[in-house]
Amino acid sequence: MLGFLPPFVRGALSFLVLAVNTLVWCLLLFVLALCKAVLPFQAVLAFLDPLINAIASAWTRCNSLWMRFAYRTDWTVEGVESLRYNDWYLVNCNHQSWVDIFVLQDALNGRIPVLKFFLKAELIYVPVIGLAWWALDFPFMKRHSRQALRKNPNLRNDDRDSARKACAKFAKVPTSVMNFVEGTRFTAEKHATQASPYQHLLKPKAGAMAMALNAMGAQFHSLVDATIAYPDGIPTFWQYLCGQAPRVMLQVQQVEIPVEFCTGDYENDRVLRKSFHRWLDDIWQRKDATMTALLERAAGR
Repeated sequence: MLGFLPPFVRGALSFLVLAVNTLVWCLLLFVLALCKAVLPFQAVLAFLDPLINAIASAWTRCNSLWMRFAYRTDWTVEGVESLRYNDWYLVNCNHQSWVDIFVLQDALNGRIPVLKFFLKAELIYVPVIGLAWWALDFPFMKRHSRQALRKNPNLRNDDRDSARKACAKFAKVPTSVMNFVEGTRFTAEKHATQASPYQHLLKPKAGAMAMALNAMGAQFHSLVDATIAYPDGIPTFWQYLCGQAPRVMLQVQQVEIPVEFCTGDYENDRVLRKSFHRWLDDIWQRKDATMTALLERAAGR
């Protein structure tokens, strides 16, 4: 335990360990990524993809071991017992901090396949990690301005095509497709600006989830709906590295995905779209209630 060290020293040491761990595993990953780029044959990919996913899982495990060794964070994790590693899942979570990603990876690693995120196309240029995301087949999505979409509505097809290409690869190996439906991190300012009807959440954005379901929804075993609460305040990534996230609470619920959302046309079927929004709103109301219950429990109410 490193509690005797000043927070800044703990944070710097944790960042160094995280960086070294990332570089070590990425070096192995890059070797396989090079093979994947040079030999893009199905037989080769079928051999390489599980190895690449295993490297990502090992990276996550090492991060978790370090953070659990270094700090005395009180973890409450519920609802993960029935998850299966050799299956496909669509994972949804509320979004408050970069720390959310580490929490999900820590709690779900080894219980479901490696999480694959929908990323902005520009992130492929992030040094080291951008290439790692490419090797792991993370979908890189373009983001067009409203003005550009008005001039050329066909640009909407870019993300749809990218999602379908990525999901076609996911269909061959058990995968967890991760989506933060709020689309951005929660802040009080954003909550007020949106006039969100939920106490702890921003309004959900249905597009990315509908796109993933349309691309490979029938293959998903279920929607893994994760709710994260930080009873002592939402930590920044730096505060997390400094060991200043005393308590983390995570509750997971599996939600059945209606078949019509996997086979219907979300973009052009107004009735289906309204039904999808009602379904997502119902999930969000339950998630909001779960957040309230977790925080009240932590406060001893």
